[in-house]
Amino acid sequence: MKRIRNFCIIAHIDHGKSTLADRLLEYTETVSGKDLQAQVLDNMDLERERGITIKSHAIQMNYKLNGEEYILNLIDTPGHVDFSYEVSRSIAACEGALLIIDATQGIQAQTISNLYMAVEHDLEIIPIMNKMDMDSAMPEEVEDQIVQLLGVKPEEIIRASGKTGMGIDEILEAIVERIPAPVGDPDAPLQALIFDSVFNSFRGIIAYFKIVNGTINKGDLVKFVATGKEYDADELGVLKLEMLPMESLSAGNVGYIISGIKTSKEVKVGDTITHVKRPCDKAISGFEEVKPMVFAGVYPIDAEDFEDLRNSLEKLQLNDASLTFEPESSVALGFGFRCGFLGMLHMEIIQERLDREFDMNVITTVPNVSYKVHTKKGELLEVHNPSGLPDIMAIETIEEPYIRASIITATDYIGPIMTLCLGKRGELIKQEYVSGNRIELVYDIPLGEIVFDFYDKLKSISKGYASFDYHMNGYRPSKLIKLDILLNGEPVDALSSLIHFDNAVTLGRRMCERLRELIPRQQFDIAIQAAIGAKIIARETIKALRKDVTAKCYGGDVSRKRKLLEKQKKGKKRMKQIGSVEVPQKAFLAVLKLD
Repeated sequence: MKRIRNFCIIAHIDHGKSTLADRLLEYTETVSGKDLQAQVLDNMDLERERGITIKSHAIQMNYKLNGEEYILNLIDTPGHVDFSYEVSRSIAACEGALLIIDATQGIQAQTISNLYMAVEHDLEIIPIMNKMDMDSAMPEEVEDQIVQLLGVKPEEIIRASGKTGMGIDEILEAIVERIPAPVGDPDAPLQALIFDSVFNSFRGIIAYFKIVNGTINKGDLVKFVATGKEYDADELGVLKLEMLPMESLSAGNVGYIISGIKTSKEVKVGDTITHVKRPCDKAISGFEEVKPMVFAGVYPIDAEDFEDLRNSLEKLQLNDASLTFEPESSVALGFGFRCGFLGMLHMEIIQERLDREFDMNVITTVPNVSYKVHTKKGELLEVHNPSGLPDIMAIETIEEPYIRASIITATDYIGPIMTLCLGKRGELIKQEYVSGNRIELVYDIPLGEIVFDFYDKLKSISKGYASFDYHMNGYRPSKLIKLDILLNGEPVDALSSLIHFDNAVTLGRRMCERLRELIPRQQFDIAIQAAIGAKIIARETIKALRKDVTAKCYGGDVSRKRKLLEKQKKGKKRMKQIGSVEVPQKAFLAVLKLD
């Protein structure tokens, strides 16, 4: 155990975590020859296309220092705020962390929040300044920021470059010398923490675990504490680039177990594995339950694909524990699932993965957040979508979730950013200088306001220099109303939204205008209306496609023309009574991108 080091790499998005991980794997000769490619650990097509890490990836390296062989277990983590749950799970399986800071950009919001997460778990932090080979690097300034933030000595900061390989030897030595070996008793009853799992269509479910105490051998009868199910350990081993089977693993090690589990409900991330014959006294305290921020309905395009969608979501949940879902039904779309996501990017990635990995073509409704409704009878209801709202006369107050947002930016962009936050009903809590010309703005903002396009707007007005991080900050009463969209007098529940009273009229008007462009014309007039309760606040009409029925009349009495037009009018009226309007999928998505 003295020669094992478990560590993860944490950083803000785009600070070069995966590239640095590539160099570590290359220097320790874990990966060589044809396997060596850029971002070798990002094994999902989506990750490579977008250049972001979505999943944390574990891999074992062997490293020799002063004639002794060390085992280094590395976990590479994502940097985007939507995948911070992956980071928290990786941190729980480690004793140390490499904190990577881009020498060209300095400290960003996500750097700080990931750092606090690591400090809470008492991890040993090794600060690394990456991208030192770039002409725009500012080593002295960034060094001052790191010293201020961490309180370390300047000589403890390693200067490195993932691209050229500079400083990699120093990093490997620091991992061995500074990060403590795992503590645990190989002879105690088995206690292993599951920190991730994946579904394999041939082998069943593969669980990744870290052993805290005890030893596990191939063929042992083990029990998963949370579900109480018992299994044989058919195969266990360590995670190299491929899975490498072993006969036994003991305390401090990170590995995988295959035990022929077929149903996804039987494996929970954060669960403890122990022996059936000699169980441990108590389970390891797992991870906190994830709190979804954004809710949206996901419906199959064909109603008969409902069960397939359920299976796909269950398999996806194994690999991405932050996804939550429950069945729901909609008048317009039939049966589907109400899914909880950590943010808009997370929602987009899940939709894309359903399409690529499971060939599921789905419709996603307008995303929203959950609200607390106090009724006049004194009941407290949690409402996830506007159609679940009780009658307006029965509501006493509606409370909406607020977040505490931290924005770090250069002083040049303070004005536009403050305007953006105030436009989203934000309240400035404090502003303080982090260093030189960098400032941290702390706001309380309603979560419903930042769900759609806040992050994109923040990036564009700050030319990509502002970074954003947030955490939940309770519920507050707000003046919220339900905005309905009616097509020919019929409400479309997938387009209704809960919105603040001040923004309702402008949003209603813009939605009607947008839908008029997107809904195809029919043989009859289509009225698109935005309504608050019984009051119509905006209307657009899609004109009917008309056939020129009077074309054959030339000259003669006007009553001949009138007769034909009256006949057409009756037909149109009859058609309007029985005709139905289909809302195309792109209309649902376009409503989200109204600006």
